[in-house]
Amino acid sequence: MTGRFRVDVRLFGQHRELAGASVISVELAAGGTVADLRKTLAARPGLGAVLDGSAVALNRTYQPDESPVLEGDEVAVIPPVAGG
Repeated sequence: MTGRFRVDVRLFGQHRELAGASVISVELAAGGTVADLRKTLAARPGLGAVLDGSAVALNRTYQPDESPVLEGDEVAVIPPVAGG
């Protein structure tokens, strides 16, 4: 596979505050994975320090880092949730 594509990433909680937006657009190489998405997001100011404990959902289903991200996927980064 060759080429690149853009994907919109929905952010919540602390991620949204740090990014200053609830949705950001990132560019990935075709064949990219959730791990690649994490690396791309970590390069953005403020987000790198908070991604480690976060979950990534593709099309409303949590995915491991080796899962492929496809053009047109609905992507969300969910911050860790703490409760008492």
